[in-house]
Amino acid sequence: MNKITFWLSVAFLTVLTAPAAFAQKFGYVDSEFVLSKIPAYAQAQQELNLLSQNWQKDIENQKKDLDKMYRTYQAEEVLLTEPMKKKRQDEILKKEQEVKAYQNKIFGFEGQLFKKRQELTKPVQDQVFEAIEKVAKKKQLAIVFDKAGDLTMLYTNPAHDYTEFVLEELGLASEERNQPGQKGAVRSVTTPQTPAGDAATGTDQNAPTGRQPVRTNTGSQQPTNRKN
Repeated sequence: MNKITFWLSVAFLTVLTAPAAFAQKFGYVDSEFVLSKIPAYAQAQQELNLLSQNWQKDIENQKKDLDKMYRTYQAEEVLLTEPMKKKRQDEILKKEQEVKAYQNKIFGFEGQLFKKRQELTKPVQDQVFEAIEKVAKKKQLAIVFDKAGDLTMLYTNPAHDYTEFVLEELGLASEERNQPGQKGAVRSVTTPQTPAGDAATGTDQNAPTGRQPVRTNTGSQQPTNRKN
C-alpha cells in the first residue's frame, strides 16, 4: 500500500521534527486486517495468483521447446556442415533470447504482473486510504500509524486502535467487534523466484542444464552454456 505507507511515513517524520506534535492526538490502523475484510481485494489476489501461474507455465513450455532444440542439435552436430551448424546455433540463441525477453516482460520491473496488480488492487487501496483519512478528520487525529507497515510498533495501546472505525467507514463493521489477525495475513501475489546467478537475465532453475559449449570455426556468437 504505497500511498498509505507514504502518508503515514510523512506523519511519522512530522512527529520527529516537530516537538509540539507530541501533544497532538494520534492513533493506529491495521491496514492488512482491513484489506482482509474487503471481498474485492481477496478476489484480486486470487486473480493475480491465477495469472501468475498461467504465465509461469507458458514460460516453462517455451523453455522445454528451447531444450528440445538444443538436444536435437547435439545429436545431429556431427552430421552438420559448418554453415548448417552456424544456422542452428543462431536459431537456438534467438530462441533463448526470446524466452528471457518474455519472462522479463511478464515478471520484470513494471512488467505485466506489476501492472495488473496495480490495476486490480489500487482502487481498493485508495478506498481504504480515503476511509482512514475520514476517520482521522472525524476523530481529530494529527497522526495515524499503520500497524501493518514498515514502522515497528513494539507496544500498542488498544485505546489508540482506530481499525474498527475505518471498517465502519467502509461499511464492514461487524456486530461483534472485529479483531485484527496476525500481521502478514494478507500478502500480494508472489513473483516466481529466480536463482541468484540468473537474476540479471530473468532465467530460473528450470532452464535446460548440463550443456557443453557449442563450438564452431566461424567465430559467431554461440548459445549460452548451461550447468547442472
